[in-house]
Amino acid sequence: MKHATLTRPESMHRFPDMFDMRRWFDTLPTWFAPLDTIRLEEELHDDAYIVRAEVPGIDPDNDAEVWISEGMLHIEVERECETRESDGDFRSEFRYGSFHRAITLPEGVSADDVSATYRDGLLEVRLPMRATEAKVDKIPIAKD
Repeated sequence: MKHATLTRPESMHRFPDMFDMRRWFDTLPTWFAPLDTIRLEEELHDDAYIVRAEVPGIDPDNDAEVWISEGMLHIEVERECETRESDGDFRSEFRYGSFHRAITLPEGVSADDVSATYRDGLLEVRLPMRATEAKVDKIPIAKD
């Protein structure tokens, strides 16, 4: 009889080596994506960090909030259920309620001049990257 070899997922092999635990915990919602959550795309460029959130069917003026707090980008959306009455059966697979995601911002992101746009069900948040200069501090060498 052959025995199956159990292996841990690749992410579990790297777990002890992770120093920034907030980044690891930020990925937890993606493991449970079928649950009620906001799905995201993130891009990091030299000049900007871009986050896109899939939130169709909302009014961005009334149903969405975006803010930055303590190095985290927060996106909160609320979808209200539309009540319909009918004589026949009714079925809905839409998700209603309040949804929230918090994303750890990468180093170098500036909280100034942040912009957010909503188009075709996608909320895009664009955060500029600060120009970072490589600072070189001269280290004195002690003589023994």
